[in-house]
Amino acid sequence: MQTKITHTKQNKESTRGKLKYQGKLTHKASYRKSIIFNTIIVVIIAITPYLFQLYEYVPQTEEWNTPFFSIDKREYDDVQILVWISLNKAIPLLLMIIWFFTCSKWWYHVILIPMFMFGFQLFTAINDKSSILDVVEIYWLIPVMMIIIPFVYLIRIKLMDKLVHGIDLKKIDAELEEYERKEKEQQNLTTQE
Repeated sequence: MQTKITHTKQNKESTRGKLKYQGKLTHKASYRKSIIFNTIIVVIIAITPYLFQLYEYVPQTEEWNTPFFSIDKREYDDVQILVWISLNKAIPLLLMIIWFFTCSKWWYHVILIPMFMFGFQLFTAINDKSSILDVVEIYWLIPVMMIIIPFVYLIRIKLMDKLVHGIDLKKIDAELEEYERKEKEQQNLTTQE
């Protein structure tokens, strides 16, 4: 019987060892994925000045045809100006998107406002037939701001109540429900008499 207990203990210890080893493997795998993801993000951010300079390789013609796509000058003097203006909007938009998805602060939703602004400006630069840029996009942001700003403010209020003032709304709701339950019980007792 003694050997059976020892054997069972050995099985438990070997199972624990296997679980620790598997935990180390999953930790190493997630760490490796994190390193790869962060490296890609760093490389993208590091090459943005070079991405911006891509407009210099675009010809100064009215139309640019490649095997993959074709671009006409739209309302600009030439295709190079169109690409330059588009990159002026696309690079900050790319950086804002990276910031939004990698930010761990409570206010990260506010980053959506400049993201939408650069997105609207890029859309206007590429599609608009007027020569006026960066004027009406601010009015397109008003509905976005009307949604995001109150949402972020409510998050801030909840955090301030909980972290600074020590107010837990769930506990308050539970206390109110308990008070209402006792009040109903009291009313039931008085009506039965």
